[in-house]
Amino acid sequence: MRHLYVHVPFCPSICPYCDFHVLTRRAGLVERYLERLGDEARELAERYEVALDTVYIGGGTPSFLRESEIAALVGSVRRHLGWGREENTLEINPGTVSPARASHWRALGFDRASVGVQSLHDPTLRFLGRTHSAAQARAAVGELLGQGFRVSGDLITAVPGQPLEDDIRGLVDLGVGHVSAYTLTIEPGTEFARRGVEVDEADEHAGFFLAGERLAGLGLARYEVSNYARPGEESRHNLAYWHGRTYLGLGPAAAGHYPARPEDGPGLLTVRRTNPHLHGWLRGERGETLPIDPEEYVTDALFMGLRLKGGLDLAALSARSGLDVPARYGAGLLHQAGRGLLSWEGNVLRATPAGWWTLNRVLRDVLAQGEEAAL
Repeated sequence: MRHLYVHVPFCPSICPYCDFHVLTRRAGLVERYLERLGDEARELAERYEVALDTVYIGGGTPSFLRESEIAALVGSVRRHLGWGREENTLEINPGTVSPARASHWRALGFDRASVGVQSLHDPTLRFLGRTHSAAQARAAVGELLGQGFRVSGDLITAVPGQPLEDDIRGLVDLGVGHVSAYTLTIEPGTEFARRGVEVDEADEHAGFFLAGERLAGLGLARYEVSNYARPGEESRHNLAYWHGRTYLGLGPAAAGHYPARPEDGPGLLTVRRTNPHLHGWLRGERGETLPIDPEEYVTDALFMGLRLKGGLDLAALSARSGLDVPARYGAGLLHQAGRGLLSWEGNVLRATPAGWWTLNRVLRDVLAQGEEAAL
């Protein structure tokens, strides 16, 4: 197991668009979380052979933890599972950054910062419920770069009234080497959903293609549907997800992808396990397990691999899964290639920019044809 995700569920406030497992801190809760985290890390170390290349601490707002708390978290990870040899990322809210805190994070071994900038336009930030200002975001990115972090900045697109071009140029001008640009999505159960906020489809479309065009012009190439980087600045941890590799999940609501064992059931390649939310996790309750057989493995690989600019190798996927992917899904894939949504050359299958925009719909059609072919 070469990759580890750790979920920190605590936030200073809950953004109205957020549907992750997050909550505000209460007396004693972080202490209980840290104690259980150490126990779970030890359990994972006993169950799997671990040699980590990447660690990603996400949330929530991990940078909201106090210095002693983040040090205890890192200490548990290092003690039981080790530390990433290639990349160690901390998700950071700009409002939590100070020179002393940035120096502390760096000293703990973090070398990459994923910063939730979201916008450099104060009215947009207020609409999104963010507690930081544009000035704080600029100062935070500058401080982190000065401390030697590789910095990625998050942007949210398709926000009403957002000056997206200014946001893009402003963020790149700060010196970040990586940008993640996500369309504002209204998820059920969020504050935005309760308020009846809607996202205009034309704004979604315009933001998606504008981000790709402007970021490419500024030297950050799109290497995944929503992610852009200068050469060598790609997220090595997230690439593990998109390439379908196994990884450990640590913490409440954390998901992990694990090699299948005989006790998991016959004919399985891997299993996905998702931990329960905080209070169930603190009680040691078992989470959900999803068995991954060859067909499910191929489905996951298509949905994840086609998000990448480089696509995926169908011969390698067939070898890994034991399923003849071109034979099963070839008709559907060729149909979508004829529509200009996929490109299939030799063994390599890629989505075109137009295909990226409708990727879920494209793959649902391909899989439906594959199921018919199997009957």
